[in-house]
Amino acid sequence: MVTLLCTLLLAAAQPPAPAPQDPFLRQLAETRGFRAGRPTLVTVAPDGRHALFLRSGPRAAVQSLFETDLRTGETRELLSPAALLGGAQAPTAEEAARLERQRILARGITHYTTSPDGRRIAFAIGGRLWLLERATGKAAPVAGAEGVLDPRFAPDGRALAFVKDRDLFVLELASGRTRRVTHARAASVSNGLAEFVAQEEMGRQEGYWWAPDGRRLAYAEVDEAPVQHLALCDPARPERGCEEVAYPRAGTANAAVRLAVVPASGGRPVFVRWDREAFPYLATVRWEKGGPLALVVQNRAQTELRLLAADPATGATRVLLAEHDDAWVELFQEFPRFRGDGSFYWVTERNGGPEVELRGADGAARGSVVPKEAGFVDLAGYDRDEDELVYTAAPDPTRTVVQRVRRGGPPETIALGEDGPALARAVAAEKGGAVAVTWTTLTRTARTAVFARGGARLAELPSVAEEPPFASTTELRRVGAGEGLWTAVLRPRGAAPGARLPVVVDVYGGPSGPRAVNAPMIAEQWLADQGFVVVRIDGRGTTGRGRAFSRAVKGDFSEIVLDDQVAGLRALAAEVPAMDLGRVGITGWSFGGYASALAVLRRPEVFHAAVAGAPVAEWRDYDTHYTERYLGSPDENRAGYDASSLLTWAPGLSRPLLVLHGTADDNVFFSHALKLGNALFRAGRRFELLPVAGATHMIPEPTAVVRRWEETAGFLRLHLAASAARTTAAAP
Repeated sequence: MVTLLCTLLLAAAQPPAPAPQDPFLRQLAETRGFRAGRPTLVTVAPDGRHALFLRSGPRAAVQSLFETDLRTGETRELLSPAALLGGAQAPTAEEAARLERQRILARGITHYTTSPDGRRIAFAIGGRLWLLERATGKAAPVAGAEGVLDPRFAPDGRALAFVKDRDLFVLELASGRTRRVTHARAASVSNGLAEFVAQEEMGRQEGYWWAPDGRRLAYAEVDEAPVQHLALCDPARPERGCEEVAYPRAGTANAAVRLAVVPASGGRPVFVRWDREAFPYLATVRWEKGGPLALVVQNRAQTELRLLAADPATGATRVLLAEHDDAWVELFQEFPRFRGDGSFYWVTERNGGPEVELRGADGAARGSVVPKEAGFVDLAGYDRDEDELVYTAAPDPTRTVVQRVRRGGPPETIALGEDGPALARAVAAEKGGAVAVTWTTLTRTARTAVFARGGARLAELPSVAEEPPFASTTELRRVGAGEGLWTAVLRPRGAAPGARLPVVVDVYGGPSGPRAVNAPMIAEQWLADQGFVVVRIDGRGTTGRGRAFSRAVKGDFSEIVLDDQVAGLRALAAEVPAMDLGRVGITGWSFGGYASALAVLRRPEVFHAAVAGAPVAEWRDYDTHYTERYLGSPDENRAGYDASSLLTWAPGLSRPLLVLHGTADDNVFFSHALKLGNALFRAGRRFELLPVAGATHMIPEPTAVVRRWEETAGFLRLHLAASAARTTAAAP
């Protein structure tokens, strides 16, 4: 009897077994949304005969480097972390921060660079620099090159530059000698690295640039002394202490950034001079054959932009062109692109939409090359020898095509050989005309193939990815009056005809590219299969609809963002009878989390429950370059910041709200969730907060991914059912 009693007591003391996980969600999480196992970071080797790419296993995070012979279609593995190191090596803290900025979840080999002749490949793993000889297939670490970031070959292939210990180094490949070419003047200074807002908001990951002849380097000197340093503390792991990070909040000081030029052999730097007080943002730097050392600078308000040509010997600059926009000037990181005679291609929106124009070496306009009606999206590459631009364009916001313009001729579209519209992106070889294209459709996951200049398909790069067990039911619709709004609608598979279902708005809502596009929406289909009609609505602020459409959100996030979600919702319901607008939930992440919380705070008559992931609760606490682009200065637009803050509206919460947030988020700090929670608590409003321990702005860990989706669906199911019950009880 005593033994039995002890057994019972021990059993009672054991924690309950974890709830079983949905097998599909587990598959979704472990395959990284069915992206694991697909080729990524594809490049065409300089010989034009091979394509290089990274790929992991179908349920693995560790990537290896592969090569496909474009003549035979054969693929071989060139490098794997397992072969080099016996397994993956954890990234250094500096590498992890860069991967976070680039939204890269994979590990192992995450970046690589090829020499100009294609014979060598350099990469860093675990902070250690390695060199691969392609002819022999042998890779070896570089002695003394630990803690390395961003290795890149000189244009002549004789040297390799990298950043280490916040300074720039050059490795002479023939002698093996490594030389430190910069010397940080203070502990707060780094040389050769992009600052936080450049990486996170400008799309500039580089902090140094080789001269075309390989004899000099330009580099960014970044001094973070003026920047507020915040304590990034993970409350789930107090034993680790806090990390001091330089984070420029809206209205506060940015890092002081200068551009300097130094000989690759070492020596005294020459600093480039421009009016840094008027134009403090160093947005883009380009130094390529045929052109000057060129830099794009912006004013703090981002309403003015200058393209400058610098003399690397003296540091003097001259203005090649200027752009102005009363709202903001958009950045296009791949431009300018210089031709052999010093003339260059440039992208402008001054005529109402993105267009590529040709300008002379003096900056004078020579004409439009890709007109705004073409819907230019992004540059895939430029072949200077053939004077050929390869780019993506959007005939409408739901799809993209890949086109070429050669020597000023008419555009040619690369035919993918797929039925129906696709969403495509591409990368073009610098010589030879080969283009690697990755594309999706509504029902097909990503495929990548390499095409010759004439359009022939040379090879498809092999994927080992798992395919989703079902296809999405997505319909793309343009709804509403006037120019309308593009939307996506997903219904449960096998839904009963005539059934009216609760609605879930899957929202982003902030300034961004379109989301109602020709791509599989597999996770969203799972959510729909839980008994919802899931919708996406691309409101004003979305790109691809012209300058006026994207600039409409200037000055205030609290009105137009919600107005368009409501308008799109009502217009869709008029066409889709299955949508029950008496039961509407909303969910999103980051800006989408902000929009979700804002929806139940400001429009509770429309939105009946919300799940907000990593929401920005107070825009004064988000970074300068992003926030001030849209809302301006906090001192000059106090009303706009107040209206856009969730804290302003928190006392009025009357609908169920669940907030999820990673405790180690270094983009939207966990303090946002705490400030919102505090405002709701002090106002006496009930809400739920689910901290995701140790997670950053991304949540890669599979169990956390599964539970996030389960919690989201369960919360919305519960409260939308309760909303229906209240509506029924109130009916006469």
